[in-house]
Amino acid sequence: MAGKRKSRETAKAASGEETGRRKGGLSRAVVWIILALVIVGLGGYGAVNFGGRIESIGKVGDTPIPIERYARALNEEMRALQAQTGQNFTLSQLQAFGLDRAILARVVGEVALEDEAARAGISVGDVELGRQLREIGAFKGLDGNFDRQAYEFALDRLGMSAREFEEQLRAEIARTILQAGIVSAIETPPVLVDTLVAWLGERRDVTWARIGPEDIEGEIGLPTEEDLKAYYEEHAERYTLPETKVITYAWLTPDMLIDRIEVDEAALRELYEARRDQYDQPERRLVERLVFPDAASAEAARARLDAGEITFEELVAERGLKLEDIDLGDVTREDLGEAGDEVFALSEPGIVGPVETPLGPALFRVNGILPAQKVGFEESREELLQEYAADQAARLVGEQIEPISDLLAGGATLEELAQETDMELGHIAWTPQSEDGIAAYEAFREAAAAAQPGDFPEVRELDDGGIFALRVDEIRPPTLPPLEEVREQVIADWQRDLRALRMAEKAAALADAIERGADMAALGLELSEEKGLKRDSFLEGVPADFTRTLFAMKPGEARVVRGEDAAFLLRLDAVHAADPDDPDLAATRERISERYAQAVAQDVLAAFTEAVEAEAGISLDTAAINAVHAQFP
Repeated sequence: MAGKRKSRETAKAASGEETGRRKGGLSRAVVWIILALVIVGLGGYGAVNFGGRIESIGKVGDTPIPIERYARALNEEMRALQAQTGQNFTLSQLQAFGLDRAILARVVGEVALEDEAARAGISVGDVELGRQLREIGAFKGLDGNFDRQAYEFALDRLGMSAREFEEQLRAEIARTILQAGIVSAIETPPVLVDTLVAWLGERRDVTWARIGPEDIEGEIGLPTEEDLKAYYEEHAERYTLPETKVITYAWLTPDMLIDRIEVDEAALRELYEARRDQYDQPERRLVERLVFPDAASAEAARARLDAGEITFEELVAERGLKLEDIDLGDVTREDLGEAGDEVFALSEPGIVGPVETPLGPALFRVNGILPAQKVGFEESREELLQEYAADQAARLVGEQIEPISDLLAGGATLEELAQETDMELGHIAWTPQSEDGIAAYEAFREAAAAAQPGDFPEVRELDDGGIFALRVDEIRPPTLPPLEEVREQVIADWQRDLRALRMAEKAAALADAIERGADMAALGLELSEEKGLKRDSFLEGVPADFTRTLFAMKPGEARVVRGEDAAFLLRLDAVHAADPDDPDLAATRERISERYAQAVAQDVLAAFTEAVEAEAGISLDTAAINAVHAQFP
């Protein structure tokens, strides 16, 4: 069973590569695979080398599984996780997630297919191998051509000889050829695609009404004491307080010190000069530029615009572009070069040109005029003062990190820090839902979540330049407060739930009447009609179950959908089959066909890989695998 699971995981990874190759071509995919391998080997972790006599972690059939290959696969996974999360991962973390086993299974599966390719006589000649090598970006020089020195340097960092790398590349290419042969003819069964498209393309016509609090008879009074107590006990989880950490903290932020900052007039003027581009801005224009291949086509386009035969937007689309493709943003006269004078000659939005540019003749559309702005030092002084004071206060806080850390290391308590430094003492009953005060800082929330009683307080930084240290005094387990403490909330919840029940009961009674033949229009309701609703249609103000319920109904049927503050009465008026001429459905059909072809290809390749592994036989060297693991942190 373990072998089968490994095979399935291996096949999914391998077939995921394969299905993406169909349109791009086999050789391009191989290049990217090997390029990724090289880049990973040259990355932050460095190449992993193994000495001694251990060269493989096992065999599949007659083909060894190189120890370096497994090490690089682990390395690649750790780097990928780091890129996704922004955090460093250790091998023990990978093992905790079971990723080491998945990676091993993938490598074993790849080698199994390479062994099968070798047995089938699939091989790659020197000409194709050389072409593949020349296309790998990591082996190219500054001129974009294959560079022998870059090739040798990269392989040296990988800890591989040219012979080893080229043999592995041959095996990789042979494996992808085998994979392509297995899955190339797989197509999605037409009946599956037709069924799914017909299901997705169905539409519904519905008449519906909202039953709100104003539609129910009588008032919702107060519950009896017995009802209140029973409701409180039945919904105890609503009122149970989460685990709470009673935390004492000391903190210091720039705002606490800002009043102490003395104004340095010279520094303020230096800051103004550094920000001059912000305060002294020339006149600008919001401009779009549409470039043409030659002057004749540009002149013809301008003539059509002037004659009203075409709009500027249509002209852009005619050139195969979008407005965002030609948008230059807000630009100065100097930004536009030779075209600047003509563009800035406009006193209001409009079109100029054709104007000759380094890219060719172009039409410019001015969408807005931004006048020049000049804010003097005195006008900006208050803003500069705030920025200067905040920066200086942050510096003062930063200067205290080391002495405060020394005090903590010497045994000072948080209370003593508040007495001996500028830090202020505070207390908080913290839960993961806390957001007020210091709990508004992500750094504090993370530290509070991880802290336990007895932990040594450490100085940590806040994202506004502040610092803090905390101590967990007590952890209170989840607690259900007495009824008296939450009485008002329990009463409000009881009334809300009873009101919702009454609305749902009235809606259900109306639904029964409709199904017995009552005219929905004669029930005194404010009716709404929607025609041609799709399964993914969105209606504002209705519950999420509205559409899902509608598509589970039969024509003429009436149902009730409960919302937070109302009940909704639905009657299905008509069902419309999918429109075969709908262009959206045509695109959906193509996506479904590709998606299920990929899924079927994965299953076929998984079954094939499993059979190959079973026939060839797998032997793994636990000691060698452990040796690889020992090289990682």
